[in-house]
Amino acid sequence: MGLQFKELVVKKEIAIADLRGKVLAVDAMNMLYQFLTTIRSPDGSVLTDSKGRVTSHLIGLFSRTTALMEQGLKLIFVFDGRPPEIKQKTWEKRTAIKAEASLKLKEAGENGDFASMRKFAARTAILTKDMREDAKAVITALGLPIVQAPSEGEAQTAYMVKNGTAYASVSQDYDNLIFNCPLLVRNLSIEGRRKKAGTLAFQKVNPELISLQEVLDNLKLNLDQLIVLAILVGTDYNPGGVKGIGPKTGLKLLKEYGTDFKALFEKVEWHKSYPDLKWQEVFDTIKKMPVTDDYNLEWKKIDEKKLLYLLVEEHGFSEERVRTKLEKLKETQKEMAQKGLKNFF
Repeated sequence: MGLQFKELVVKKEIAIADLRGKVLAVDAMNMLYQFLTTIRSPDGSVLTDSKGRVTSHLIGLFSRTTALMEQGLKLIFVFDGRPPEIKQKTWEKRTAIKAEASLKLKEAGENGDFASMRKFAARTAILTKDMREDAKAVITALGLPIVQAPSEGEAQTAYMVKNGTAYASVSQDYDNLIFNCPLLVRNLSIEGRRKKAGTLAFQKVNPELISLQEVLDNLKLNLDQLIVLAILVGTDYNPGGVKGIGPKTGLKLLKEYGTDFKALFEKVEWHKSYPDLKWQEVFDTIKKMPVTDDYNLEWKKIDEKKLLYLLVEEHGFSEERVRTKLEKLKETQKEMAQKGLKNFF
């Protein structure tokens, strides 16, 4: 979704060490799309193996996940299930955007414009079923649990934090907040930097911890009002939001109308922006997103043989690099166990 809440959210910079030993529910699709859009060749093309299969997401997944495991973080990967019916229009819009980006990518290629090629190539990222299954296989081989959400992964991670299964949700987007997620971690990267999508440039980042209660207290809103603010600005279920309304204007309107949402949406003439969609339907979709307790969390030992097969034999990773990374991970985990983290696995 990528809610435009950046300027409204209270954040606290933290260190990776602050999360050591804590269980974190990762929005898997969000993370994999990050890798797909940023780990690319200079011309913007995704990285592939000898058979032409995309490996950008696997490179990022293996590298970042093992690095976080070395720091003693207990990760759970949550995958999306069946999307809400009203999300179909979002997919149609995204398909159109990707099609337009593909045309511009082709034009940039014909002109030898590498900067534009990188920019537009990142907008064509698609995570196929096979790519998701490859990612799941790597996660499982690393001994980490996977949870299949009945619908939106963000809602499931939020639920797991709310019920105490996890300490926080991990995602780059703020969407988890409107699903009532108590704590959200952004910028969870060991490198302390993030690659700008569509470019070769990096920007310095630090992990951020966001508390939903602090956000609500700071904005002087309740959760329902925060959801309405998201709808005004634009969600996955009404992309673009109401024309002319940004976060600050939306917040001002909520201060004026309070919880009289019907009057608020009449004021902004919702029907003109979305003649075929009622705001209540978007609101109810968010509030009533299906979640599940049907999961079994178990951290197992790394299946080194399986990982070597998946990464080296199947996708052409450097065997030396994979083995070196795994040896380092095993050493650090052994050290942590000796220091008292005996329940890491």
